[in-house]
Amino acid sequence: MRRFWIALLASVVSISTAHAELKFAIVAPDSGPAASLGQGMKKGIDTYFAEVNASGGVNGETLTLAAFDDRYDPLTAARHTRDVVQDEDVLAAIGNVGTPTATVTIPIYNEAETLLFGAFTGAGVLRKSPPDRYIINYRASYVQETAAMVDGLIEAGIEPQEIAFFTQNDSFGDAGYNGAKQALEAQGFTGTDNLAHGRFSRGTRNVHQGLATILQAAETPKAVIIVGTYGPAADFIREARQDMPDAVFLNVSFVGSQALLNELGDQADGVIVTQVVPPLDSDLPAVDEYRQALDAYADGSEPDFVSLEGYLAAKLFVEGVKAAGDSPDREAIVDGLLGLGEIDIGLEEPLHLGPDDHQASDSVWPTIIADGQFELVEWSTLLR
Repeated sequence: MRRFWIALLASVVSISTAHAELKFAIVAPDSGPAASLGQGMKKGIDTYFAEVNASGGVNGETLTLAAFDDRYDPLTAARHTRDVVQDEDVLAAIGNVGTPTATVTIPIYNEAETLLFGAFTGAGVLRKSPPDRYIINYRASYVQETAAMVDGLIEAGIEPQEIAFFTQNDSFGDAGYNGAKQALEAQGFTGTDNLAHGRFSRGTRNVHQGLATILQAAETPKAVIIVGTYGPAADFIREARQDMPDAVFLNVSFVGSQALLNELGDQADGVIVTQVVPPLDSDLPAVDEYRQALDAYADGSEPDFVSLEGYLAAKLFVEGVKAAGDSPDREAIVDGLLGLGEIDIGLEEPLHLGPDDHQASDSVWPTIIADGQFELVEWSTLLR
């Protein structure tokens, strides 16, 4: 009889433990050309999960994050994604990185009816109309980032025909390029197809042919919009400055701001990066909480834009998990997020999610590197 009660107690503890954990996954690069982005997103999510867990979790359940390294390679991402959706304990994916990887994995998430939340990409493939039920975004789109660039350049006095492009030769580069074209056309410019457009292959730093294409433009560009990762972006900027010393170089957020700064070193001044999260020194409550959480749960790690995005995305995600109720399943979490409506997580403006609105934030903060720091751009004085 004593053995019976011991066995019964052990089984009860086992069942209780099984339901005391809410498991999620991130499929993102931990190696390869975009490793800093995957590592940053994971750090931000881990930090917020640790903060929540330290306060008792969600309805008494601990949040865990399983990480899969896809090396920013679509085939590897697809393989890991199949493993994720087939694991019944994984309730959702959060914070995945990249457009090429999203392009091949979105059909897998949709078919498996499994949520992909807060991916680190602004591509339109994640922003269909009407939206895919199982794809929910935190950040602003590349269309919005490049629109901020185009509008700012025109305010600075640069004409549309003086803008060129240097982009990764895949769906990521296409997304940023097409977004900029839309922004120029919205300004009434009809010659977008005639603008210089250099390209480079994903996973390489072969920028010379793309640079040559831009240098052969009929009119020397005064601004180049770059859609790529930090390595080739930095190489391009260094070399382009030899022939275009007065040109302005602009990057979308996916470049990885800190990694780009580190690569460029003393040649970084004047480079512009659009951000989809507030400045790191902001006094907004959510950003202050992020800095404190890094000290408490990330060994005092230095703030950066990528991990801040991961932290804020996780903060919103957890609100959806809370709304899903006790021991939620995959569908309940989707319903919880899409039922949030307008919600304030400590930013300047409320975020919003709903059945027809799968992108929580529309905000873009253009920044410029000055003396090793990222400052908000003053477009009207950019060329002075």
